[in-house]
Amino acid sequence: MKIFLADEQEMNLDTSDVVPLADLVMTEERLPPDSEVAIVLIDSDEMARYNERYMEKEGSTDVLSFPIEDGAPGVPPGRDPDGPPLNIGDVFIAPDVVRANADQSGAAFRDEFALVVVHGVLHLLGWDHQVGDEADRMEARERELLATMGLTRP
Repeated sequence: MKIFLADEQEMNLDTSDVVPLADLVMTEERLPPDSEVAIVLIDSDEMARYNERYMEKEGSTDVLSFPIEDGAPGVPPGRDPDGPPLNIGDVFIAPDVVRANADQSGAAFRDEFALVVVHGVLHLLGWDHQVGDEADRMEARERELLATMGLTRP
C-alpha cells in the first residue's frame, strides 16, 4: 500500500501508528497492494473551513473523508489491471479536535486518534453510519481492525 502522510498542523504528535493503521485497513478490506491514500493532519480552524465548504456544516470536526471511488462495505473498488494504482481518496484529521474529544470522553488519545484514522479510511471504502444498522456494522468493523493492532475502540 502507498500511504501519503502530511502533517500540516502544530500539535506535537507521534504519527508512527498512522501509516500502519491505514495499511491494515486497506489490506483487510482486500485492496490491491499498490493502492494509494493520502492522510493529512490539519488544525481545527482549517478543518472548520473544510467542513463548511465541502459538508455545509459549521464548526470543526475530527475527521473528513473524500473518496475518489464509489465503494460498498466489504467490497473493494474495482481496478483496471493495466491502469494506474487505485487511489481511494483523502482523509483529513484534526488532532486538536481528536484530543478534545478524547479528553471529553475520558478515552486515551492514542485510541481516539487510531479510531479516527481507521474510521476515515473505512469511509473512503463505502462504510457509513448514517442510517439503520450501518453504525453498528461500522463500529464492529472498527473494533475488529483496532484489536488487530492491540488497540481499543473508545
